[in-house]
Amino acid sequence: MTAKYSNQKEKINLEQIQQAAQEIKRGNLVLFPTETVYGIGANATDEKAVGKIFKAKQRAQDNPLIVHVSNLQMVEDIIERITPLEKKLIEKFWPGPLTIIFKRKSEKILPNNVTANLDTVGIRMPSNCIARELIQAAGVPIAAPSANVSGKPSGTAVEDIIEELKQKVSYILDGGSSDIGLESTVIKVEGNKVIILRPGKVTKEQLQEVAQSVEIDSHVLGKVENHEKVASPGMKYRHYAPSTQCMMIYSKNAQKMIEKINKTTQEMQKQGKKVLVLGKKEHLEQYIANRKWDMGSTLEQIAKNIFTLLRKVDKEKVDIVVIEGVGEEKLGLAITNRLIRACSYHYIIV
Repeated sequence: MTAKYSNQKEKINLEQIQQAAQEIKRGNLVLFPTETVYGIGANATDEKAVGKIFKAKQRAQDNPLIVHVSNLQMVEDIIERITPLEKKLIEKFWPGPLTIIFKRKSEKILPNNVTANLDTVGIRMPSNCIARELIQAAGVPIAAPSANVSGKPSGTAVEDIIEELKQKVSYILDGGSSDIGLESTVIKVEGNKVIILRPGKVTKEQLQEVAQSVEIDSHVLGKVENHEKVASPGMKYRHYAPSTQCMMIYSKNAQKMIEKINKTTQEMQKQGKKVLVLGKKEHLEQYIANRKWDMGSTLEQIAKNIFTLLRKVDKEKVDIVVIEGVGEEKLGLAITNRLIRACSYHYIIV
């Protein structure tokens, strides 16, 4: 199967969106842009169609999917109720990069493979207009994890993912590069408290403007054991990782961090290893690695660039990638969450 393809240089039109929506209605998969990363989507109410996502991504069955909607009626059709705090969060952050975990209605409405047999479901309304128009045209909520083979870095541009997925989907909507570059923030609400299960563009600080209490789940920066169930994707399994070994080094003191990265790099290069350093633009001149790449200067730039850079790493034929950490403040928490998983928890704090 070769996917029909819409080229963003020619601008996606309504006819192309309708064609992609027809594939969703037929129970097929569509690759489409969102403001966070690209999604590989299917009709969330069609168990067989959803099953194709798991096969295409080689995804574990106990890893729940996020359901994307274009209006609140779609939400009300598949969940039990919206609490007052959830309503405030929706009013503040939707459409946008926030996924809320709700108690779902019967499995007759939403199949169990969407929710990994949980009684909850994660839902978000994307701000990307192509994504919302696709959902609206399909007339059904769309289950869509990130567009990548499970474990690999998420796709933030079609050219990064087309080779691994073009034979697995029926239609590709190319909307250019993702605006944000990291998957959505995932939260659940307990009473007047918000718990962050997966950090993203919507930060703890922003959520605190709406909720009395905001907590970060211990698994955001920690491992999840195999026997544990998770309500959010991105928590349990090795994620966002190239095949090349990676490690992260961070210190609040920039000079101390640079010195540690250089010392680590020197030791590896003495062993004959080829090292690639990913660092902030303003620090690159100080690094002594065989190769060094610019991640950007701001947290927003790093978030947008990091998955694309991690995807290019394997083509460089280096032995190890040393990544400059960014801390855990604001958007830095989401970046750090992705990096420690990309490094398989191989990181140093100095």
